[in-house]
Amino acid sequence: MIENRKGFDLFCHAVLIAGIAVIVFPVYVGFCAATMNAREVFTVPLSLVPSTHLFENVAAIWRRGSGGMTTPFGTLLVNSVVMALVIAAGKISASILSAYAIVYFRFPLRNTAFWLIFVTLMLPVEVRIFPTVQVVSTLHLTNSYAGLTLPLIASATATFLFRQFFMTLPDELVDAARIDGAGPLRFFWDVVLPLSKTSIAALFVITFIYGWNQYLWPILITTDASLTTAVVGIKSMIASGDAATEWHLVMAATLVAMLPPLVVVLAMQRWFVRGLVDSEK
Repeated sequence: MIENRKGFDLFCHAVLIAGIAVIVFPVYVGFCAATMNAREVFTVPLSLVPSTHLFENVAAIWRRGSGGMTTPFGTLLVNSVVMALVIAAGKISASILSAYAIVYFRFPLRNTAFWLIFVTLMLPVEVRIFPTVQVVSTLHLTNSYAGLTLPLIASATATFLFRQFFMTLPDELVDAARIDGAGPLRFFWDVVLPLSKTSIAALFVITFIYGWNQYLWPILITTDASLTTAVVGIKSMIASGDAATEWHLVMAATLVAMLPPLVVVLAMQRWFVRGLVDSEK
């Protein structure tokens, strides 16, 4: 039994509060900058008291962008939402079906197939990305939603998590399904899929944020400004050379871009935790 020491508890809480402050303070500074106008944002030192121009700045970027990004930020958000949703849905669909086949079907080299999928986790992105770009270019998928999403759908991590969860399901479920005359598709649809809801929710949160935060891949695949994503667009708003960056608009765009992932995490927080716990059983 671990002795409960008041001093140790205070130390743990102090470390926790310090960690939260380190994470939250930059976000708060960005929020303050997003509420200022072009004159206030360049004052030194920057005021940590919010101003009154937040909605004005959001409206400005929503209509016309900023700096080198003249595409309306609303268009960039739509592109990011489409990309993140397609990647999340594609990863979950492909991974749950492949994990189902590996666990419940008996075919030659079944385990070898799983480990060939799993070993891709050991390959750095830099090793895989340029051959993938070449394939996408050969198939004429550049400057398209298909090029942005299809190459990112395969996921060894999601396949591994679904496999681990399926292995925790009792064999009695399979036997009962066979007695009832259920085939593989019916067993998957009526039994496995409903039991996998929490795992699907956890993977959806992870893969949605993964798709939303993509930066390098959209840069390599798209040259059409109308297909630019929000993350790439924010970087394009930062001026280079002698031009002045409209930091109040950049910070406003950053705050807006944080909202969709934040909503997904908060809305699915409970299912996300349960899904990770169920996958580790």
